Amino acid sequence: MGRLFGTDGIRGIYGEDLNDTLAKRLGFFGTKVLAEGDNPKVILAMDTRESSPLIESALVDGVTAAGGEVLLAGVIPTPAVPVLIRKFGADFGIMITASHNPYEFNGIKFFDKNGYKLKEEKELEIEEPVLSEEVINVDLKGEAQSIESAEKIYLDFLLDHDHKSLNGKKIVLDCSNGATSEIAEDYFTQLGAEVVAVGAEPNGRNINDGVGSTHIKNLCNYVIKENGDFGFAFDGDGDRCLAVDETGEVIDGDKIMYLISKKLKENGDLKKDKIVITVMSNIGLIEALQNEGLDFSRTDVGDHLVLEEMLENGYNLGGEQSGHIILLDRNSTGDGMIAASEIADIIVSSGKKASELSNQMKVYPQVLENAKVPNDKKDMYLEDEEIQKEIDRLEKDFNGKGRVLIRPSGTEPLVRVMIEGEDQDVITKRAKSLARLIEEKFN
Repeated sequence: MGRLFGTDGIRGIYGEDLNDTLAKRLGFFGTKVLAEGDNPKVILAMDTRESSPLIESALVDGVTAAGGEVLLAGVIPTPAVPVLIRKFGADFGIMITASHNPYEFNGIKFFDKNGYKLKEEKELEIEEPVLSEEVINVDLKGEAQSIESAEKIYLDFLLDHDHKSLNGKKIVLDCSNGATSEIAEDYFTQLGAEVVAVGAEPNGRNINDGVGSTHIKNLCNYVIKENGDFGFAFDGDGDRCLAVDETGEVIDGDKIMYLISKKLKENGDLKKDKIVITVMSNIGLIEALQNEGLDFSRTDVGDHLVLEEMLENGYNLGGEQSGHIILLDRNSTGDGMIAASEIADIIVSSGKKASELSNQMKVYPQVLENAKVPNDKKDMYLEDEEIQKEIDRLEKDFNGKGRVLIRPSGTEPLVRVMIEGEDQDVITKRAKSLARLIEEKFN
């Protein structure tokens, strides 16, 4: 077996790549590695997938076998886990989720005692014994108990901030039939908005099914249909957020970061006048930041890499085009609810329509094509002469007004081909052609 941890925890199809035995071992050895003393406290939460309670049970068996006390939070968004870790003084936390993936998938994310996702070195410390033949003690030592009103604790945390009133605003929320299904409508209603909630009836199998931030067209249609002022779409576990303006146009993660960075700078709150973005961010974001006198640092894809760059260099805003937005002055991980509240504040404070704010940043056409490639062959394009020659040829043709980015998915059997340039039709054809070439080579 290869590495367990990908770019965002452990993820796989339940019953195949991820099963109860593996979950129990992760709970046991995760506790051994992350606990700092006897009787460690562990926060355990989950999203709405039908397999989540089964994995929860296996993790409880593992953690308690290692002497841990499990505090069960039930269904809550991923960013609530760090909040609960800090409130209860827990040694670490675990979130059961496969984020934006279909219900058949599930996953496990670990957070340390400070509410940060684990660094790679710590993941390897857990992974090594999990994949070994070391036998775990099956005698339960610790215990598990439910946290009373875990969702309310997170809601109070969100509300404990200086918010603008949303009276008179109509907001559409797409909760992806996931972990924000209960809390999102409550939160924005308490801020005074008229709320229309869709994708807020989870049944265990409909999470991310045509809804949420990875199916943003659903929200675009509803904002227009409901005559909303703007809308927000979350992913299955609530750590991503994308917005939609009153015309049904998407305000993606790049635009969200731009708008928030401007607000923070105006208030004197943007540390070092610099934000952290990834290689997927649009050229338009870079131009917009430079026009505001702001700088940026770039990482590979993965919100944990963005976070590490922020922590190492003292930045307080970073994120991804996909909607992972990290505001370290408010929470220690990407938080879709916080990102949404920031954008709502910016719109209300400006007195402008959401579309007017969104259009302040020019977006260059960008095409993303997936090449389906077995996991064990996802890096082979790097050594393939024909593929590398094709990439070089495309880069020369763009002559500085476009770029090609190839990267293996950290969670799925895919190689992602991204091409950015001035002509949508041209880059679409070239991205499809390059993706098919990669598929033909390695399937």
